[in-house]
Amino acid sequence: MPNIKSAKKRVTVTEKKNSQNKMIRSAVKTAIRKFNAAVDANDLETAEKLLPQVSSVIDSAASKGILHKNNAANKKSALAKRLNAAKAAAGVAAPAAEAAPAAVEEAPAAAEAPAEKPKRTRKKKEADAE
Repeated sequence: MPNIKSAKKRVTVTEKKNSQNKMIRSAVKTAIRKFNAAVDANDLETAEKLLPQVSSVIDSAASKGILHKNNAANKKSALAKRLNAAKAAAGVAAPAAEAAPAAVEEAPAAAEAPAEKPKRTRKKKEADAE
């Protein structure tokens, strides 16, 4: 047990921070456990809803320095990979793949809009004025 006042304070502060870090680390593990349980039960809709929540919990732990940023990225990547593997096994099409053709169809329409009204340069304006 420390005798100096500042050393006593360091002990109490360290204990408090240690308990907070344990709480956050436990929340990360619980969120991952819930996600894995949903994937194991083939409840892919719930797993899809949980993935952003789990990623958020992991990111907050990384921002607080409890997890290293690369460790957090590896955890999130492994979770997404597991969900995609479960979807492939179940034969469910990925929603991102369905959204991509719609974006391709909209792109030509956006490209045609400027072609209808060309931009007038200063030389064209002067030529029209004469």
